[in-house]
Amino acid sequence: MGINNDGGMRRADCAAGHALLQAGQLVLCATSLLLGVVIAAPAAAQLVAPAADASPWSAPEPWRTDHLYFQTSIATKHFHPSPDHVNKQDLLNLEWRFDRFWADGQWLAGAAFFKNSFGQPTQYVYGGWLARPFQDAQPLYFKITAGVLHGYKEPYEHKIPFNSSGYAPAILPAAGYCYNRFCSEFILFGTAGVMLTFGVTLP
Repeated sequence: MGINNDGGMRRADCAAGHALLQAGQLVLCATSLLLGVVIAAPAAAQLVAPAADASPWSAPEPWRTDHLYFQTSIATKHFHPSPDHVNKQDLLNLEWRFDRFWADGQWLAGAAFFKNSFGQPTQYVYGGWLARPFQDAQPLYFKITAGVLHGYKEPYEHKIPFNSSGYAPAILPAAGYCYNRFCSEFILFGTAGVMLTFGVTLP
């Protein structure tokens, strides 16, 4: 550092010292900022982690958010019993519930394989609509499906309407109730009878 004839510091040395002080302050600020980011990053990651780890298997109301439904028959009751009737239907029913809604109801589609009322292997391919109209009882739902039924053959081909080709239209209303992922339905098959089912929903 130089001193002038009056005993004071030269202006150039003062300017250099001032610049050095500013540089030191900038370095200190940058170091503090970097340290703050390093400290805050793990905490931010912890806040985001639960959302990233959220799984559809842990949904609080899986019957509302799950898409796949599988059910089988438990019992069948015919309104007008006949010696030809079979009350063990061996139902295997897969249903997909879409993320598409209309009039507060959910669209769905499915396929069912079972024995008809006369023990013949039968198939039903359908689309449908499911609604939960009661706010205080949301696990309760009502469903209607419509599709094509195949399997009623001689000598029972005339037991369902419009079955001249072996394929007939069908409309089946149902009511169901779920607890967690377990559900049960009452399915009305025309004026012939009602079937009780048990099923499970999957994400």
